[in-house]
Amino acid sequence: MEIADRRVATVHYTLTNDAGEVIDKSPADAPLSYLHGAGNIVPGLEKALEGKSAGDKLQADVPPEEGYGPRHDGLVQVVPRAAFQGVDKVEAGMQFEATTAHGPLLVTVTEVGEEQVTVDGNHPLAGQTLHFAVEVTDVREASSEEQEQGRVG
Repeated sequence: MEIADRRVATVHYTLTNDAGEVIDKSPADAPLSYLHGAGNIVPGLEKALEGKSAGDKLQADVPPEEGYGPRHDGLVQVVPRAAFQGVDKVEAGMQFEATTAHGPLLVTVTEVGEEQVTVDGNHPLAGQTLHFAVEVTDVREASSEEQEQGRVG
């Protein structure tokens, strides 16, 4: 059976950056299962997996536009340290949910000064080409519940 919309695909993957460093990988005993066509994985990887079957192995290089998008400088902001009241120690790498005019946005602290804190609302992998090594381990029809929910239950 081939990977297509409304089917559940199960894959083992290793994600690396341009330098070949491993960013993420599926645990040996827990491959990733997702509902194809439901937007549960980055579009470029989903496109590369279309039509593949159990046993297929592939290398997919996903440009930023089909991954986590380009970086947007406007999502990097300097805010007063007072915005973090109630947080004992603000450190680079910490993540917070910010309320914006467009809804909640996950931001990462990138720099901490005496009076100001720099936060970045870009996804940590925005602007990067993603390199996936993938092995398809299973493909099956999605249950009606999975189709309704838009994800693997």
